[in-house]
Amino acid sequence: MINNVSKLRELTGAGVMECKKALDAVGGDLEKAKLIIQEQGVLRAEKKSARTTGAAILESYIHNGRIGVLLELRTETDFVVRSEPFKVLAKDLAMHISAAAPESVDDLLKQPFVKDESVTIEQLIKSAIAKIGENIQVARFCRYEV
Repeated sequence: MINNVSKLRELTGAGVMECKKALDAVGGDLEKAKLIIQEQGVLRAEKKSARTTGAAILESYIHNGRIGVLLELRTETDFVVRSEPFKVLAKDLAMHISAAAPESVDDLLKQPFVKDESVTIEQLIKSAIAKIGENIQVARFCRYEV
């Protein structure tokens, strides 16, 4: 059981007790427990969506000197802005914008993520909200191509 808790934590980023409860609820089935944690994360993300995002990062990305992206990604606190998971999310989103060329934030949120097409950008952000514990919003972006 302890091995499965560790594996589930690694897969989902959820806390020890949350993983243990999910595994107990499904009789130790790792895949079913993963689904439970993901569903709970989406619910938590939806509850946080109304919270004010007062801190932000500007992420830039240049691809082969021909495509440039500048992204404003917002969250609730400076502490989260400086965290590694938030920085990784910002970089992934900027790279995605470079590759997929969305027209607007709404368009971006609906697109399948270029690194994992089974997940939309909206789902990727909700997953990050569940792991980080704060609201995250794409405020705006611009993409240039020469």
